[in-house]
Amino acid sequence: MRDSDLALIPARRSARALIERGGPGARFAAEEFFAARLRNPNTRRAYGRQAVRFLEWCDARGLELRDVSPGDAALFIEELAPSVANQKVALAALRQFFDLLVTRHAVLLNPFQSVRGPPRGSSDGKTPEITPRQARELLASIDCSRPVGVRDRAILGTLAYTGARVGAVAQLRMRDLRDYGEYRSLRFREKRGKEREIPLRIDLDRWLREYLLFVDSSTEGSTSPLFRPASAASRSRFSSRSLGPWTIRAMLKRRLRAAGLPLIITPHSFRAMVVTDLLEQGVPMEDVQYLVGHSHPSTTQIYDRRARKVTRNVVERISV
Repeated sequence: MRDSDLALIPARRSARALIERGGPGARFAAEEFFAARLRNPNTRRAYGRQAVRFLEWCDARGLELRDVSPGDAALFIEELAPSVANQKVALAALRQFFDLLVTRHAVLLNPFQSVRGPPRGSSDGKTPEITPRQARELLASIDCSRPVGVRDRAILGTLAYTGARVGAVAQLRMRDLRDYGEYRSLRFREKRGKEREIPLRIDLDRWLREYLLFVDSSTEGSTSPLFRPASAASRSRFSSRSLGPWTIRAMLKRRLRAAGLPLIITPHSFRAMVVTDLLEQGVPMEDVQYLVGHSHPSTTQIYDRRARKVTRNVVERISV
């Protein structure tokens, strides 16, 4: 394994040493796993953390890779409880990692293949809800007398009127704003390399046009970011850098606080709002599924909050 590939594994000597002791096959499999197999950077980081955690766990117990049994694998997953999310990510990551080790003849069998994942406790999504009324209040509360307010309204409007993930919004480039004469659209790059193009509502189109008036034309190349931080040189202009998803999340929290709305709301809340609102209006499930970019309707149903509203109505009828 090259030093550049080893750098993808956190600087933990025990993890690296365990791989080295596994021989050439283990080193090749680790290079595939940490450097080549996973293209999505978020997945690569999440899977990498769990793989390194397991390698350190093995080293602390004197276990070599070839000696890991299904019982050891099950014990490691159980110790990640009560976090079901961590258990699921770890199981997916380590199944893939050991598949590569088996393929490269570093181990005989995949010990994680027979480990059952944690039970799914609920069919409801955990994304906190924002209602259309709250979204309107939030957008109306933004002071657009300053360029930053114009930008923030355009960003939150994009989340509210497209149902896109915050990561996809942060990745938007100038070339993704497409002009077809009669209408304009945004092209989003989603997980697993999927691309979606969504026409702009009239109000969102207007908000984007107003925001772009403050973008310096010298940095308006097709590959330059659409949404940018304020320029350090001028408060009336924006820099050529891009806003990260974390910056958008922090901006949303500030706007929620200023509007007096619940701080539990996240950028993903707009996605749940879009799904629920459209389904309530009778829009076919397959159309909503395509809009939000889900591969299967069961994923879209997780964002549907209509059943929760029925539950609240029933609770209000309790005679106490």
